[in-house]
Amino acid sequence: MTPAAGHTGKVIVTVAPTGGFLTRAEHPYVPTQPAEIAADVARCAAAGAGMAALHARRPDDQATCSGEIYRDINARVRAACDIVINNSTGGGADGDLLRIRPDGSRLIDWDARMEGLEGGADTCTLDAITTYVSAPGGHEILMDTPMERATELAAAMSERGIKPEWEAFNPSHLVREVARLTSLGFDTEPYHVNVVLGLHENFQNALPYTPSNLHHMVDALPDGSLCTVTINGPQQFRGLAHALALGAHIRVGIEDNPCLVPGEPAENARLVERAVALVQSIGLEPATPDEARAILGLPPRKDPAREL
Repeated sequence: MTPAAGHTGKVIVTVAPTGGFLTRAEHPYVPTQPAEIAADVARCAAAGAGMAALHARRPDDQATCSGEIYRDINARVRAACDIVINNSTGGGADGDLLRIRPDGSRLIDWDARMEGLEGGADTCTLDAITTYVSAPGGHEILMDTPMERATELAAAMSERGIKPEWEAFNPSHLVREVARLTSLGFDTEPYHVNVVLGLHENFQNALPYTPSNLHHMVDALPDGSLCTVTINGPQQFRGLAHALALGAHIRVGIEDNPCLVPGEPAENARLVERAVALVQSIGLEPATPDEARAILGLPPRKDPAREL
């Protein structure tokens, strides 16, 4: 692991409350509308989360990266708490994000993804990856991000003063896309990388969580990186305990694993409480939002009345 990857007593606990896929019919506690998301994030911040990874939904609950909706969500969150805000530029696989070509093939719309930069977030996800996503209904949807587009997305973040959160689903994303784009100056140290494991049943080229897979991913981080680990599925907390031992920060939330007990939907604040208890059980402490900003190299929080 590179020296910048380790934590020094403070761990950023990120909450991902919504995601781009789950519906209220599938999970009774998933927040989808701006007021719901803001109230839920405030509860998670009170429970110890320092950062929120937010997806936007349209009024019909389908996916969007609308700058207008993100601005609404972000303003409400900032009025309620001081958590670090991360907006997704991946979005989801329906609603504004879905485009069906004349031949019937499906892809995630590039222009819709770019709108995610217009919400005024502290950080945004930078998915410099190309993959097929298995969506409900049995459809495969192409998330098409060749290096030219990844460079466009990185440059647009740089122009707006947005710090990227680099998404990595396998080691090749680290040693090619992330390493290349950071070397071109599209980010400054520390580079914040979100290592995502456990989406292999839904994302082509993604890896399951195993101890060796996580260790290999952390070892492949570019110099100057710090890392958050996201584990999807029932092995989540086992994987997060491993991540903490490797010096990583951690993420929980309904987006990643909606249950604490299999088959029993859990609220986001309960997931954060479990993550905080895990952090404290090994003698560490959750980072406050101000501490998270310092760890990530972000400027101090502005007056929320002037941000948007």
